[in-house]
Formats: sequence, structure tokens, C-alpha cells
Amino acid sequence: MESTDDSGTGATQEKERSFPRRFFSGVGEIALILVGALLISTLLRGFVAQMFSIPSGSMENTLKVGDRVLVAKFGGFQRGDVVVFEDPAHWLSGPQPAHTPMEQVLEFIGVLPNPGGGYLIKRAIGMPGDRVTCCTAEGAVTVNGTALDESQYLYSEDGVQVAPSNLPFDVIVPADHIFVMGDHRNASADSRCHLRDTRVGGKPGAAAFVPTNKVVGAAVAIVAPLDRLSTFRVPETFARIPKPEREAPAEPTIIEAPAGC
Repeated sequence: MESTDDSGTGATQEKERSFPRRFFSGVGEIALILVGALLISTLLRGFVAQMFSIPSGSMENTLKVGDRVLVAKFGGFQRGDVVVFEDPAHWLSGPQPAHTPMEQVLEFIGVLPNPGGGYLIKRAIGMPGDRVTCCTAEGAVTVNGTALDESQYLYSEDGVQVAPSNLPFDVIVPADHIFVMGDHRNASADSRCHLRDTRVGGKPGAAAFVPTNKVVGAAVAIVAPLDRLSTFRVPETFARIPKPEREAPAEPTIIEAPAGC
């Protein structure tokens, strides 16, 4: 008969790890999780979507000051989209929001929304080659000869909607550029206001059109505050716009332009 001796099996028993080893092991695991999360957040911000905070009232009431907007960086954009873009030609005036170094880091990795410094948000009205004019006898903006019904999004107060534009203009959008306008037309220094600006290459109108390579992307949703949660859709009126009659010119075509806003 074989006998067993528990004390002589020769099996090694793992010693219980000391507290310092357990502590630093736990810290290391947490650090790896945080680094992974920050890496994913940074990649998402760089290639998928970015959040912006609305600093002005130029897009009221579609967007209000303080709204946080999620902007998609893939899928492109089209007429009627609300787009975020880098300041194309010093449109912004006055001091821009200040950032602490920590805020800059958190904005870069996507933890905090970009506060809007150096960026603008407007509605894309004209795409390359489009002829955009204002105004018809009824006061409407037209794109390629078709009047826009902007009642769905133009700013209104006490039941009175602002005019599509108080400034007449007639332009053809150059290649690789777009023509943009704010929904609160009376409070938006948009493409209309820069049609005689010669700061870009000394050419009138060159500062008025936003290069497509400066467009971050189209806004897809308001994500904060919670009572403002909503998604964006292209207004139906833009589906009726025909294609341009000719290829987009290399340079802006300014047929009529206001002196400014």
C-alpha cells in the first residue's frame, strides 16, 4: 500500500506577493488602461469626430452659444450641411479664447471640446461651380437659378424671421472652395462680407470662399447641454438645387458684391 505525505509532495507553493508589489502592479494596469483610452480618444479625434463649443450667435437658433457640437471628419459634406472650418482669411477679429497648457492637451486628445478659437461654423450654401445670388423679387437666395426656401433654419425672433440677406451679391464659387452663410444672417460675418476683400493674393473675393481643405467636417449632432440634444439633417430645399451649368472656375467670379457687412 502506498502512503502519501502532504508535506513532501515537492510542489512549490506561490508565495503571497507583498503589498508594494501588488500596489505597483495595480498602478501599472491602471496606467496601461488610461494610456490605451487616451490613444483611442486621440485617434478618434484625429480621424473620426471632434467636439466643438459654439462661441457666438451667428448660427442661432440652429446653434446657441455654449452648445457642444460633434463634427464628423469622414463622409464629406454637401450643400446645406452645417460645417466647421479653419479661419480662411482672418475672418475672426478680436481676442480669441485663451487656453491653459493643460486645456490644450485635453482638447488635443478629445477630452475637452475645442472652444472655437481659430475655427468658424456656418452653413454651406454654395459648392464649387455653383452660382449663388441674392436676391429674387421675393428676397430669396438662389443657387444655380433655384430659390432656396430657408424658413426651416433662418433665425427668427418673436415670430419674425430675418431676411435671407440685406446685401445683394452674385458670385460663382471657384474650384475647391465653398460659399458659406450663418443662419442668423444679421449677426454673421460670412462669405458675403469678404467679397471685396483683397487680402488673399490681392484678388477681390479670394478671401470670401472657404477652401475645402480647411473644412474639418459636417456637424452631426448637438451633444450638450442635454436639453439641446439633437441631430442634423440637410434641409429639404437643397435637394432641389440642380448641378452647376459649367465646371468650377479656377478663380472666384464676382459679378456683384457688397462693400461689406
